[in-house]
Amino acid sequence: MQNKQTANNEALSREEYAQTIMFPLGAPNDAFAQYFVGQSYLAQISDSQIPFFNVTFEPGCRNNWHIHHASKGGGQMLVCVGGRGWYQEWGKPAIAMTPGDVIHIPANVKHWHGAAANCWFSHLAFEIAGEDTSNEWLEAVDDAHYGTLEQ
Repeated sequence: MQNKQTANNEALSREEYAQTIMFPLGAPNDAFAQYFVGQSYLAQISDSQIPFFNVTFEPGCRNNWHIHHASKGGGQMLVCVGGRGWYQEWGKPAIAMTPGDVIHIPANVKHWHGAAANCWFSHLAFEIAGEDTSNEWLEAVDDAHYGTLEQ
C-alpha cells in the first residue's frame, strides 16, 4: 500500500501510517528512547542469518548522532520503506530519504537519521557484521540544526 503514501503524511495517525508501509511499525522504542528526540517504534523483522529491524519515526523524530564502531567490517545499511526522512554524516550535507533509497554507512562514521519535520519515516536497519563492534551514542541533533533542513 506504499502507493498511498503522500509527500506530507503528518496528519496521519500512527494506525493510518502503518497501513501505508509493508513492514510492521512495532512497539514504542522505549529501550533506546534516551537516544531519540521524539517517538520512534521498533519491529524486529528477522533474527536469523542477517538480523534486521524496521525503525519508524514520528514526524520530527530523529536519533542522536552516533557511531557504529568496528576494527574490521561493521557499519550499517538503511533501506527507506516509507515516508520521508534524513540521513547525515558529520561535516556533510543531509541527504533526503524516500522509499527505495539505500544508505550504506561505513564503520566509525558519525551520523544520524530520522523523519522530516512534517512526515512519518520508516527504514529497515541492517547491522553489518564486523570485529570489535560497538555502538556509541552521542549528542542529540539540536533543534537549530534540524530546523535548517529543507522540510
